[in-house]
Amino acid sequence: MSNIETIVLSSVVACGLIGTVLLCLECGYRIGVRQKARSSRTIPTVHPTIEASVFGLMGILIGFTFYGAGFRFDYRRNLAVREANALGTTYLRLDLLPAEIRPGLQEDFRAYVRSRLEVERKIPDLNAVRAALDRSSALQGNLWKRAVAATKEVGPAEKALVLSSLNETIDITTDRTVALITHPPIAVYVMLALTVVMSSVLAGYTMSASAIRDWISTITIGVVLGIALYVILDYEFPRIGLVRMDQTDRILMDALEKMK
Repeated sequence: MSNIETIVLSSVVACGLIGTVLLCLECGYRIGVRQKARSSRTIPTVHPTIEASVFGLMGILIGFTFYGAGFRFDYRRNLAVREANALGTTYLRLDLLPAEIRPGLQEDFRAYVRSRLEVERKIPDLNAVRAALDRSSALQGNLWKRAVAATKEVGPAEKALVLSSLNETIDITTDRTVALITHPPIAVYVMLALTVVMSSVLAGYTMSASAIRDWISTITIGVVLGIALYVILDYEFPRIGLVRMDQTDRILMDALEKMK
């Protein structure tokens, strides 16, 4: 996905979320105005207990999902650094193998690193990601078989160093794949959406009690809530929106460039 496509998509999603909140505020305001028109003695208000409960729940859910998204983002980034370190260490330990076997195995290892980079580049195309993961797994199996065969010609210490490092390199790919697809249950997002919608309706309903329309407060609430929801989604699904992991990918690219 190009930078222009990313900016356009992010703008559309952010504006859609802001527009949804503003629409809910408007609905609540119109309901309050209609109720006030039916009876001049009725002032549209919400019981403080109900209002505090709904807004409190919305605040908890926003804080919970934002923290979780940030934690998972940092975890994925740390896993990428660990994988880069494991790849670099494994490549260096290939020097312990016999000279006649080493060049072919090193070339296979570089192809494997390129396949790992390709997995990240294919996001958000799920079919392409699966294909890249399958190719990476096939290269893993071939690399392991060749390494096991090569270590039969070296001592126990060299064999342990090479195979243990390669095993760690393979294991961490599972951690990264699981981290890539780990997100909160859909029920959490449904609950968050419902509380934001209901809170916005209640806020608009309460504002209808005023004789003068407060557009500044309405727009402020809409923008703040909409942007907060967008940041949560962008944090949770990096590489799709404005939140990127390009610098983390650069670490893997630097590791590949050193494998010469």
